[in-house]
Amino acid sequence: MAPVTLGQDQAQVNALAKVTGRALYAGDLKLPGLLHGKVLRSPYPHARIVRVNTRAALALPGVRAVLTGADCPDALWGVHHKERRILARDVVRFAGEEVAAVAATSEEIARDALDLIEIEYEELPPLLTPEAALASGAPGIHPGRDNVSHRIQFEYGDVDAGFAGAAVVHEATYTTHAQYPGYLEPMATVAQLDAEGRLQVWASTQSVFQARARLASALQMPASRIRVIQATTGGGFGGKLIEDANTLVCALLALKAGGPVRLVNNRLEDFLAACSSVPERITLKMGLSAEGLIVAKDVRIVADCGAYSGLSAEVMHVSAMRSDNMHRNANVRSHATLVYTHTPPHGAFRGFGGTQMQFALNSHLDVLAGMLGMDPLVVHQRNAIAAGETSLHGWHIGSTGLQDCLLQATEAMGWHGKRPGLPARGARRRGVGLACAMHVSGNRTIGNWDGSTVVLKFSEDGRVLIQSGECDMGQGAQTMLSQVVAHELLLPISHVRVAPPDTDVSPYAIGSLASRVTMSAGNAAILAARQARAQMIELAARHWRCEPGQVLFEPGLLRHAQDASRRMSWPELLRLQVWRPGGQELQVSATWDPKTQMHDTALRGNIAPGYSFAAQVVEVEVDTETGRVQVLDSFVSDDCGKAFNPLAIHGQSHGATVQAFGWALYEQLQLEEGCLMNGNFADYTMATAEAVPMLRGGLVESHEPNGPHGAKGASETAILPGAAAIANAVFHATGVRITDLPITPEKVLAGLAALSKSGASHA
Repeated sequence: MAPVTLGQDQAQVNALAKVTGRALYAGDLKLPGLLHGKVLRSPYPHARIVRVNTRAALALPGVRAVLTGADCPDALWGVHHKERRILARDVVRFAGEEVAAVAATSEEIARDALDLIEIEYEELPPLLTPEAALASGAPGIHPGRDNVSHRIQFEYGDVDAGFAGAAVVHEATYTTHAQYPGYLEPMATVAQLDAEGRLQVWASTQSVFQARARLASALQMPASRIRVIQATTGGGFGGKLIEDANTLVCALLALKAGGPVRLVNNRLEDFLAACSSVPERITLKMGLSAEGLIVAKDVRIVADCGAYSGLSAEVMHVSAMRSDNMHRNANVRSHATLVYTHTPPHGAFRGFGGTQMQFALNSHLDVLAGMLGMDPLVVHQRNAIAAGETSLHGWHIGSTGLQDCLLQATEAMGWHGKRPGLPARGARRRGVGLACAMHVSGNRTIGNWDGSTVVLKFSEDGRVLIQSGECDMGQGAQTMLSQVVAHELLLPISHVRVAPPDTDVSPYAIGSLASRVTMSAGNAAILAARQARAQMIELAARHWRCEPGQVLFEPGLLRHAQDASRRMSWPELLRLQVWRPGGQELQVSATWDPKTQMHDTALRGNIAPGYSFAAQVVEVEVDTETGRVQVLDSFVSDDCGKAFNPLAIHGQSHGATVQAFGWALYEQLQLEEGCLMNGNFADYTMATAEAVPMLRGGLVESHEPNGPHGAKGASETAILPGAAAIANAVFHATGVRITDLPITPEKVLAGLAALSKSGASHA
């Protein structure tokens, strides 16, 4: 009997290596003659570098290299704009920017060398807010241009006519703040020159090929002279994609020192260097008909990318238009502006711009429902896009479980019993809030390809090695690929192994972003496994001189349908594959690229092969004397298409939920005059186990027609509705509408005081 590998709880295939300490993270790697790298960072958000003196540092015994901006290639690096140097030269643009780096025989010597580097700065006035950067006469943060990094503008339908015919119209401004990725493992890289003089890099990364391309561009080297290998990666959440400078600095140190270098951020350095999520100010105006249907939507966004744009433009793109595709609405106008400031750079973060807009949108729909005297659930149900429909931006919705998610979450939380009832009088008041969201499973926006290639290599003992360039950073990519291949080949999952992504041997891959790996790599794995299965059947048929249709493929063996004596185990067959005239090892390769489209200049085009949905209901208790908000209960319903591994998906959903709680209630990067004041886990308050209730959630299997066995992405959607659900619950409990995240006790108390002063009540 074939083992069941899909739809059952499955421990991560790399879990044992991690819990036993055998997994090697970049910070664990040791090479002969390993040097230790350290980075000196700017203490100022904006300053001119007047003078640099490294002589004392170079003279320190044990120091092998000291680098400044003058030692770096002239090439600039970046994503949307090439605008950043590996080490700052002439000017620094944020407090924490990399100014100098050293490599030494010990960490202690490297730290001492940093202290010996003399840098004279001339402080310059910083522009710390988008308002200051956009002000008339504000100097350009980057030479030769104003402080607008990117703009997005589009309009569909007749928005003004839609508002004119609306039964209710509401306009409000929402502000969202930056969130640090908070992964367990800070950024880390090991780099060396191999025996051939090629640059070899082990990195904590979400994409080995994107990392290689960035190294080649910034170091002005041919990509073929660079090899990038993914070390075990302890979380990414978007922060380990292509925006950190750690890998670039480490590689340059290795080139200059001529020996292997390890560069590991400490936690403060990681807070300073890692891209946090993009802060946005969203002004949203929407109109609903008397039946609760959305008839017009106007969005204005001002987003802050910090000193360098990175992926912020792409993040803002998502905020500006993705939520349009959740609903049926022909009248939409959007204008978004991305602004440079002298603050640490922002960029990719789990949810990738969806969290910001979903906070505003779901809060707004809650208000509009109240204006109509309608249950917010009904508003969501009436506007939800359905399977088979095409959205305003041309997205073809092959599957959606949004209606089922709404039903599952509200029933689990007793919505209909709790929502109509009046909040309890007294100091502690309870309320429930609802929000929902959508996300992509793939994204044809980087370039005109969103595919993945999987190679299967079969050993003589019948085991299978999977080679893929898609990275596992804790979300379970290795386990998913193992499950799919084991399922197709009727193998126990223990007979399948996934090789670490390696640009020298792995097939090209975009990497782990946009919840695309299950969709693209999963489909490629199916094609590769079926190709291997067909080749094995063909080989057995030639050996037995029969038709392939007479060969039965069974767990661990092949046999003739009519002749019981003709049977061959996998090891026998695989040896036969090699030891014959013209023989070779059984190895297959398959590529799957979805039939999607890059969006046009009007932002129309079906960019993803599948779209995921989620709904969340939370219950909170608000202490009206202290302003403290406590989440008492939460239920997230996640539409994942087909749940390959329910255990893993629940883990992803719960992790996303806690990150959403942290963003909504606790986390905030505190900057004073542009300098980070809470770059550690003691002062940067993340949600702990004590701060969250027993997490609950459910899965909706909507079966995506383009997905592998009906599956689609399940790593990001669950983070999107949390902040709005909490804000809506706080309003239900107290009548205080918080539009400025995070929801702090001070803001709740201020809102209660304003209600009391106005004479309004929320009984």
